[in-house]
Amino acid sequence: MPYAYDDQNVFAKILRGEIPSTPVFESAHTLAFPDITPQKKVHILVIPKGPYRCYDHFVQAASDAEQLDFFRSVTKVAEQLGVAESAGGQGFRLITNSGADSHQEVPHFHVHLLGGEPCGPLTCK
Repeated sequence: MPYAYDDQNVFAKILRGEIPSTPVFESAHTLAFPDITPQKKVHILVIPKGPYRCYDHFVQAASDAEQLDFFRSVTKVAEQLGVAESAGGQGFRLITNSGADSHQEVPHFHVHLLGGEPCGPLTCK
């Protein structure tokens, strides 16, 4: 299935420097910055620098180097912020939405890294 990428989405504009952000981590293929409406003490958005609309688009189209860098970067961010168990933290939650039924608001693949306090149940009915 072809994925149409909208290069005018907010994360594409952040990557181009058109909208300011305060990165907490950056690598060759990944950028991480605080969510502007945090839901927990730690709420970081981690995005690939490539033009991928959602999780399945990223997994199908990104290079092995991009994928490895992205997922290792998520771990590095969690360690850097002290929420990863490997860094003495109490753990964290990763959330990604993919497509309309998931309520994906920005059509650029990203994960929300939440932690620093209990996250509660996974969903409410």
